[in-house]
Amino acid sequence: MNDREDFRFWVETVLCQAERALHDGDAAPRRALWSRNEPVSVLGAWRNAIGRREVDALFSALEESFSDCTSYALELQAFDVVGDMAYTACLEHTAVSVDGEPRTYTLRATQVYRREEGVWRVAHRHGDTVTG
Repeated sequence: MNDREDFRFWVETVLCQAERALHDGDAAPRRALWSRNEPVSVLGAWRNAIGRREVDALFSALEESFSDCTSYALELQAFDVVGDMAYTACLEHTAVSVDGEPRTYTLRATQVYRREEGVWRVAHRHGDTVTG
């Protein structure tokens, strides 16, 4: 496999598993994939966060809100790898309980990644709800 194919495989396996775990109430796998270096940021569908401390607090809030994920599917629309930077643009289809209430929704999500010491890390996420 080449670098681009390796990255896609990582997204479709490791990243997807971490997102599924988050929606089951376990943010640890997502935290493990995020950059330890500033800047990091989230412009989220429900809440924004700038910097490691705010991003970690956001993950804690999501972890407390999400449970009972019955479905999570990442539909990759576009991606690329350029050196030690990469991005994904995707649709995330999720069925989960949020604060105990079952919900089904689709987010448009764009993420930016940095390769740090040979490992892909998320540096930025932008997500918004698809309506209509």
